[in-house]
Amino acid sequence: MGIVTSVPRQTKSAVTLSVIVPYYNEQEVLPELHSRLTAVLEQLPETSEIIYVDDGSTDHSLQLVNRFTSSQSSIQSVALSRNFGKESAMSAGLEQSSGLAVILIDADLQDPPELIPDMLAKWREGYDVVNMQRAERLGETWFKRQSAAAFYRLLNSMVKSDIPENVGDFRLLAREVVDHINRLPERNRYMKGIFAWPGFRQATIQFQRDARFCGETKWNYFKLIGLAVDGITSFSIRPLRIATVLGGLIAFAAFVYGVIIVSKTLMFGDPVTGYPSMMVVQLALGGIQLLSIGVLGEYIGRIFIETKQRPLYLIQSINEKQPQQKLQAVETRA
Repeated sequence: MGIVTSVPRQTKSAVTLSVIVPYYNEQEVLPELHSRLTAVLEQLPETSEIIYVDDGSTDHSLQLVNRFTSSQSSIQSVALSRNFGKESAMSAGLEQSSGLAVILIDADLQDPPELIPDMLAKWREGYDVVNMQRAERLGETWFKRQSAAAFYRLLNSMVKSDIPENVGDFRLLAREVVDHINRLPERNRYMKGIFAWPGFRQATIQFQRDARFCGETKWNYFKLIGLAVDGITSFSIRPLRIATVLGGLIAFAAFVYGVIIVSKTLMFGDPVTGYPSMMVVQLALGGIQLLSIGVLGEYIGRIFIETKQRPLYLIQSINEKQPQQKLQAVETRA
């Protein structure tokens, strides 16, 4: 899956909770996130670790994270060798995690860390997956909210797995679910679909998603459209079937129309007319053919990427710090 370059993987002690924070150029918000996150984890009885995954940031985000400390939680700073994308960064965090429960959370503070105790409560009840559903999406435009709702309806109409609507990457996964996800061999990863694919016992908690704390989102509409295409083509072959059915219907309609034209000419001797309508039909057929070729190309491209078997990511460095309380205890014994 991923490759670690010149960084030995360390043996970890038993950890109950792993919190994974993928980030890219978030130096403005990371200190506030770490402050709020550690404040929550310090109130929990469970042992915990925080795994920050730097997805090739070009600002001072990595240097900030490498200076973070915590009195209760161990901190692991994983730096990827370049920007591989959020899906790969989350995959790297999942592979590095060792907790019995694993929580993924964005660095922009739109997902409140204060909800972690509620997620753990559901996990203690026996749920393997706790989905955090956005009841309200503050700071987002009407168009983005409506397009997101339309996308989830379209996606769930095409895939066999039921992908929860308005559930992002903020969720809790039990160790068994994480282990199954880590064993998946695919390189083209739409993580929302992968998180839903294993199934298991699931619970949903609704919450109000805050506006971004500061800075600007890294997801423009072009990237979101690309992510939507990835989601559909990664989990369904229905677009290919739709293209086949559409091609069959158009071919049948063209045959019927041709029979009508020939019959009309033989019976009434119509002169050759209808240049505008002929052009419209030709352009429509050409557009549908190009669209179908494009859909086919998406799947062929995915096959090409999978056959190369390249790793999802490369890890440049791992910086791990033990909790300050543990270090103080070791120093006292010494």
